[in-house]
Amino acid sequence: MGIIKQFETSSRIRIIDVIRGFCLLGILLANMLIFQYGIYGKEELQHFNPSRMDEVMHQSLQIVVEGSFMPIFMFLFGYGLYKLREGLMSKGIISGGSLVRRFIMLIALGLMHSLLLWEGDILLAYGVTGFCLLLFVKRKPKTLIIWGIALTLLLAGISYGAEEGTPKEQDRMQEYVMQSISIYGDGTYEEIMDFRLNEDPLDLPLAGMVALMILMPLLMLPMFLFGIAAAKAQWFHNPERERRRYAFAAASMLPLGILLKSLGVLQPDWVWSGVVMHIGASILALGYIFGLALILSFLAKSSLVISAFEAVGRMSMTNYLMQTVICTTLFYGYGLGWFGEIGMLNGLLLALFIYAVQAVVSSIILFRFKNGPLERLLRMWTYWSVSGKPRSIRKLADHPVVDVRL
Repeated sequence: MGIIKQFETSSRIRIIDVIRGFCLLGILLANMLIFQYGIYGKEELQHFNPSRMDEVMHQSLQIVVEGSFMPIFMFLFGYGLYKLREGLMSKGIISGGSLVRRFIMLIALGLMHSLLLWEGDILLAYGVTGFCLLLFVKRKPKTLIIWGIALTLLLAGISYGAEEGTPKEQDRMQEYVMQSISIYGDGTYEEIMDFRLNEDPLDLPLAGMVALMILMPLLMLPMFLFGIAAAKAQWFHNPERERRRYAFAAASMLPLGILLKSLGVLQPDWVWSGVVMHIGASILALGYIFGLALILSFLAKSSLVISAFEAVGRMSMTNYLMQTVICTTLFYGYGLGWFGEIGMLNGLLLALFIYAVQAVVSSIILFRFKNGPLERLLRMWTYWSVSGKPRSIRKLADHPVVDVRL
């Protein structure tokens, strides 16, 4: 029983932080492809003279990593959103203002991140999606799961029969990728920023861009809803009690997710390829979550590895943005200019090294402080408090809550 007790006093916080930390490793591995080859270039590796090992590793990352770790972050965002709202409500504080401020700051950070540093930002989309989640946060877990499954299937259906671009579109993409190799590898900060903001290989019209921005929250919504449902159902409050659930979910979802994604990656011309990739990515993400929860229910609190993942998870926003700063400096022309040069294996090893350094630094920071720098700033802004703690200044009794159920 001693090993079981280590998570009981703070099972939700500890397990969720460890999973978030592990998720950030997966996100770095996936994003390393974008840092190395560009957001479009990673799908056009033939322009980088890849070795056979590069091709095999790329396919492996597509199956095991790409598209299945970002959904974990979405799940955890939904989980954390509900727990934050629940905590505020328990103190008699109107939660609406705090949540809105939180979403606004995520949008602001996301805009700065995407405009000034890198096109692979997720914070902007999270902030926008947060406003949509306010419509669902009061719903029952069963309702949220039904909505999540329905939206997943609907959005997967959009990918059915997706075809390659026309010869003209393929030529435009090839020209863009070749240009990106020169700009990203040798360009100045100003040249790279101008290229990112003004060059579009898809040549989307304004209406298409607006439609894509509107559709983005819908694409992300299902995993957020699953996260809220998990928080409401308290799936991670008592790991010992939930072990059987974790084992069944992991044993069924992990192989199914791998199978579906493998079919999509290895049969790219199949009309169902996009559909099985989309569904498989979500199933695999859930399999990772439950598999990690099962493993964590057996591990001791004093484990250095678990503590390292937890530290990274507690500083997830700081570490996520620092990964961009570090990697763009390494790969872009205004830094070391490694863009497209070091290969898949070295990129993987570099990602592991960067993550290990972040784990050490995060552990040192959290040994002295309660939060990371950006996490502290987000708390101060969310609670409108210099201390970073909520102040019970607006009571529920004075401001009745408006029911926004669907």
